[in-house]
Amino acid sequence: MVVSRVRILSDSACDLPEDECRRYGVDLVPLSIRFENEEFTDRVTISTQEFWDRCLAQATLPETSAPSPGSFLEAFDRAADEGATGVIVVSISSKLSGTYQSAMVAAAAYQRLPVAVIDSCSVSMAQGLIAVTLSELATEGYGFEELVATGEQLVAKTGVAAMLATLDHLIKGGRIGGAKAFVGQMLSVKPLIQLRDGVVSEAGRQRTTAKALRQIVDELKAHQPLDRIAIVHANSPFVESLSEMLADVTVNHPLIVASIGPTVGTHGGPGVIGVTWLETYDDVR
Repeated sequence: MVVSRVRILSDSACDLPEDECRRYGVDLVPLSIRFENEEFTDRVTISTQEFWDRCLAQATLPETSAPSPGSFLEAFDRAADEGATGVIVVSISSKLSGTYQSAMVAAAAYQRLPVAVIDSCSVSMAQGLIAVTLSELATEGYGFEELVATGEQLVAKTGVAAMLATLDHLIKGGRIGGAKAFVGQMLSVKPLIQLRDGVVSEAGRQRTTAKALRQIVDELKAHQPLDRIAIVHANSPFVESLSEMLADVTVNHPLIVASIGPTVGTHGGPGVIGVTWLETYDDVR
């Protein structure tokens, strides 16, 4: 685990794998998931696989809820107790969750350390890539203000493109707009989505999985030069195929493969697979 004087926090919607959290020293504040009358804490009282097992066994869509300001305050205290001189939170898009607002409320109330909250305007590993980048830069000696400035720059450098196995979860959860016409044409097609201005939007559809994956890869390549990339998926059988298609992409850091957890999976549904990326950026120092 890396050690930095400035601690980087995120929330569990970032889907950052546990080994990457340890490697980069990123602390996660978990969201909550409710299945009817049972409530669970993401990655604490329910694992990713347990979540998907429950989804398959139940007809109703689970609900997610943002962490309380108190949960963020506890994370700030942990950082302070471990010698941090500042905390930066990289949150899920404020247009998708109340997590950003909870973090802002906590930051405004906290007095032991300076705290900044960055709205990633994204989700899953696009959000996670910002967090690991800032954590790595913190270990290289970037100061608090330099990290905040870099984080704000990185928001516009990230992207998400994915193929869904079903739109059911997004529609039931109200996370995609104007979907009625799209749904009417779903039969035998592979729906594609992207994040635009912090919200989920349609990115077209393809007749075959191969064509859908190719469109995803082409979208990623259109944003070269790239600093980091990741594959995200929910028990998808196409991870190896997508990895092979990314083999010729020039990127500064190794590919990360991450499982989509309960927070994002609730809305994306089983079988989703996609890519997230972080473009190269300017050194603010």
